[in-house]
Amino acid sequence: MSIKYLAGLLLASLFVVSCDDTTDNIGSSLTDNIDKLNVMTDTFKVTTRSIEAGPVLSRSITGYLGKVRDPETGAYTTSNFMTQFYTPEGFTFPDKQNIISLDDEGTPVADSCDIRLYYTSFYGDSLATMKLSAYELSKPVEEGQKFYSNFNPETEYITPGSTLKADKIYTLTDLNVDESSRNESNYMPSIRISLDKKYGSKIIQEYYKNPGTFKNSYTFIHNLVPGFYFKTVGGIGSMAYISLSQLNVYFRHKTTYTKTDGTKKDTIITSMASFPGTEEVLQTTNISNDKAVLQKLVDDNTCTYIKSPAGIFTEMTLPVDEIVEKTYKGADGKTYSHKNDTINTAKVVLKRINSTVSGKYAFGIPQTLLILPKADMRSFFENNRIADYKTSFLATYSSTSNTYTFNNIGSLIKHMYLSGDRSKEDWNKVVIIPVTASYNTSGSTVELISVNHDMSMSTTRLVGGSDSKYGDIEISVIYSKFK
Repeated sequence: MSIKYLAGLLLASLFVVSCDDTTDNIGSSLTDNIDKLNVMTDTFKVTTRSIEAGPVLSRSITGYLGKVRDPETGAYTTSNFMTQFYTPEGFTFPDKQNIISLDDEGTPVADSCDIRLYYTSFYGDSLATMKLSAYELSKPVEEGQKFYSNFNPETEYITPGSTLKADKIYTLTDLNVDESSRNESNYMPSIRISLDKKYGSKIIQEYYKNPGTFKNSYTFIHNLVPGFYFKTVGGIGSMAYISLSQLNVYFRHKTTYTKTDGTKKDTIITSMASFPGTEEVLQTTNISNDKAVLQKLVDDNTCTYIKSPAGIFTEMTLPVDEIVEKTYKGADGKTYSHKNDTINTAKVVLKRINSTVSGKYAFGIPQTLLILPKADMRSFFENNRIADYKTSFLATYSSTSNTYTFNNIGSLIKHMYLSGDRSKEDWNKVVIIPVTASYNTSGSTVELISVNHDMSMSTTRLVGGSDSKYGDIEISVIYSKFK
């Protein structure tokens, strides 16, 4: 292992564990131990601006449904979502001769049918009156495609007049359920959408005619239930974060159970056949933002914005050439360049500007930000990449300092310097995007497994902009070289 590598590793380690953010004495403290290492520090200004996010890749196990207004910016956001349903492994209906729910001709039928949209969290007023329309798709939405937040199934997958449609007026607090039940730990709130029982009867009858339809999700979706689209058509004030959707068919059938004395007895029970819609099958969220308000925020040069879902990103221009090529006078009086030096650390701190709105209806603060080259802002998500801390980095919000800190993007600067296509205007630009990061914990090991666009209701202002009234943004750099 080379002495240069060891020295660089020592320098990086000492810098990371330091509790002092200043770098005034770092050169002397290190050169006491490594007398052949020359350490230099510098700071550079970076410029930022807000850019409209446009459609983002819609990949989330959560569906968003509702319409809300950001009390700070005044921007409206409307969310609709589409889901498919799947057949659980080993699914069966009871033997046909045991079905009690029959029509006049003795054909099995459903007693009722509904869709439940379960949510574990929401934004807004749980008593706001909302209205949705549920549409059955006229054909399946095929997987293997990239679906963005502007994907609207109405244009191709819904046939007006012939498509099954069900309307529902609701509040997120279901007042049909008594308060004591709602307060129980195992209660999971939902939006219940009643369907014509004929729809449930179609599902039951298909099972007895063609049980192969229920073999797997593909045959179920392509031959019987292609999926549903849930559209917000009225009301404002709540946004439900749907964690599970479920198609339920209710029916009665006979069953036999053994009594405690060993004798058997026939009884009639009401059962429910459930077909979930989860990450097992395709789900997409359609986001509609108030473009006029978004543009007004983008045009505000006194700061920059981070806004989700599919709202506003912050673009940062890094002084790449200046950082790498800056010249300086050596102790011998000669002029040198940092071009051949090692960039040990390059830190950027983004200061958050406190919201002008407080209370329970204020939008949330983005918790995790991703920084990466602007050229990669689509391919990163389409290729299911995760932050590699070489050209893409995560920063989490610190409530203590009210900041987001990218501790060391030195490798990103070096990458852009060596690989940047200077014929392109954006070669030295990076984008800061609100994301959700998922981790897998095994013992003491924590592994980052996915990074997706944040689709929740969140917004914040950051210090920056071309006409900033809150201060400038700087990148602090530590170089090292051997004498």
